[in-house]
Amino acid sequence: MRENSQPVKVVRIIARLNVGGPARHVVWLTDALQGNDFESVLIAGRVPEGEEDMGYFADEYGVKPVFIEDMSRELSISDITALWRIWRRMVAEKPDIVHTHTAKAGTLGRAASFLYRWVTPRTLVFRPRKLRVFHTFHGHIFNGYYSDAKTGIFLFIERVLARFATDTIVTISDQQLNEISKTYNVAPIKRMTVIPLGMDFSRFGEDKEAGRNFRQEIGVADDEILVGIVGRLTEIKNHKLFVEAVRNLRESGRDKKLRFVVIGDGALRSELEAEAGSLGIIFAGNRTDTAGCYSALDFAVLCSLNEGTPLTLIEAMACGKAWVASEVGGVVDLAGKSEDGDREQDRSFAIQERGLLFDSGDAKGFADAIDHLASDSVLREKLAKAGRDFVLKSYGKDRLVEDIRRLYSEQR
Repeated sequence: MRENSQPVKVVRIIARLNVGGPARHVVWLTDALQGNDFESVLIAGRVPEGEEDMGYFADEYGVKPVFIEDMSRELSISDITALWRIWRRMVAEKPDIVHTHTAKAGTLGRAASFLYRWVTPRTLVFRPRKLRVFHTFHGHIFNGYYSDAKTGIFLFIERVLARFATDTIVTISDQQLNEISKTYNVAPIKRMTVIPLGMDFSRFGEDKEAGRNFRQEIGVADDEILVGIVGRLTEIKNHKLFVEAVRNLRESGRDKKLRFVVIGDGALRSELEAEAGSLGIIFAGNRTDTAGCYSALDFAVLCSLNEGTPLTLIEAMACGKAWVASEVGGVVDLAGKSEDGDREQDRSFAIQERGLLFDSGDAKGFADAIDHLASDSVLREKLAKAGRDFVLKSYGKDRLVEDIRRLYSEQR
């Protein structure tokens, strides 16, 4: 705590509260770090048209974000205004800690923190303030988002911010830490730490009645195997590969009463529906009954080009479901050790402790993994049990909060 026994003031900043794990993450932390030891304020940009706003989730926890209207996802002239507004808010809040989340908030928030640390608002005189700054990479934008030239600019900015405006960088998996530090040279490992995601599992678990209701709603029979992909319909999630894999299964006659559902919405929905054509893929849109949707599935899939730690796989495991996913980022950490030794030469996927992995971008490998898991109910049950045991032990919300408390305390 502060010397005058006042709570430590934390300003937490995220680009927007759109559908996904980061929005839940910051709401949980803002809610939990309140009271005698901490006082937390959440700053967020507005969710743009075409994306679902998760402001309702903040309302459920009694969190009232401070909205910076000018903080948008893409680079724009409005970033200058957003930077000024964030700095002014820091001047008003007088934080001891600033913790930023996601790329845009990380850039503007840390730049504003640098100004706040050194510049007073009235006289613009350099006078350092005591302030600690943390940044969490929930994923990263260095692969699969932009051109090489634009990515190079973002990498340069991240390296500058890491060196001059960040005390500690937080990643959410060991795999991601190695990527950020060694592959992209953003910061040395000694200035980084790993804090895995945390979840409120009280809202998750297999709900058979809700699962039956969802299957009935979308017209899937009890004896059909339902395969689902959950997430925003954006380029990085690579739903086009999902459509290709389904087409591969249909054309090769490996249907086995397979049904497929896409849960989520986004700018690519119309394009994906057109590409899916007559493949029978169900587009269910955004849902608030998440546990019921997972309970309806026989297993989940994910085919992202890039991931930090995918919340959708954690949610699926919490609901007792096996999964197939592309071998990227933090997915590797969730999968666990190999269960079948060296991959057979004629096999295009790998069986791990808690899921099946295929090479990113490989539609045939994706289809083969789906076919294999659909054909083996014993394997599905084995992976599901291992996955649920793992996430309940390793990814609870209380563990996340304690890890963050410890980080803030150790870095004083």
